[in-house]
Amino acid sequence: MTLDEIKNLNKDKCPKFSSFMKNQLPMPGIKKHLDEILNREITVVDYRLRKSVQKSGTECLQMQFIMDNEVCVLFTGSCVLINQIQEAKNNIPFAGTIVKIDRYYSFS
Repeated sequence: MTLDEIKNLNKDKCPKFSSFMKNQLPMPGIKKHLDEILNREITVVDYRLRKSVQKSGTECLQMQFIMDNEVCVLFTGSCVLINQIQEAKNNIPFAGTIVKIDRYYSFS
């Protein structure tokens, strides 16, 4: 853009970054670990899948939920939870409980 174009720019017509890059903004909430929420009912309100920074070639689930009237976020590489949340995506928000079965975590 030229300086004249920049000076004449109508800022009110510019879209807000947050309106078109929602998935790039941090998900607000108190960070929780799986062991802190096991066997407790949560309400899942949103999720994202990203490449894992912990284990190359795998995915990481970032899940936003409500527990005890607080908005929280969780990060996990659990394949079972990733598969379950992808299958439940059309039902979000939903209430559920994460349980540990042997070495695996699962919604129940």
